[in-house]
Amino acid sequence: MRIGVCDTTFARFDMGGAAIDELKSNATDLKIIHKTVPGIKDLPVASKKLIEEEDCEIVMALGMPGPMEKDKMCAHEASTGLIRAQLMTNTHILEVFVHEDEEEKDDLLKELAENRSREHARNLLKMMFTPKQMQKEAGMGMREGKEDAGPL
Repeated sequence: MRIGVCDTTFARFDMGGAAIDELKSNATDLKIIHKTVPGIKDLPVASKKLIEEEDCEIVMALGMPGPMEKDKMCAHEASTGLIRAQLMTNTHILEVFVHEDEEEKDDLLKELAENRSREHARNLLKMMFTPKQMQKEAGMGMREGKEDAGPL
């Protein structure tokens, strides 16, 4: 299976590295194609190219938008682009964003970025290899990177 991982130089943590480590630790027979782009608005085309030019069956797009209002707007535009790329290619692109203002302290932000990257990597493996497991988790209030909210 070919999996694409696309990350950015703008992020303050190596989210792609954490995701790749998690993928390799939990599955064999994976071919991981890793691309790095400058910022989150570059993720949609890089993800689409991983699908169309590198034959990836699924892609993780990882980024860390900054705390300013402009950064939030760029994150929204990138997210919209990732959705369009999914629809254009009929392929899942897991958006894994950690906003810098989600945590006030750098050590907590680093922990969040690592946990979210790793948990989404495990979600990717479930989607591809054990979809019934993911179905069992529907409605469970699971949160990537933070404590689960739990079901109602």
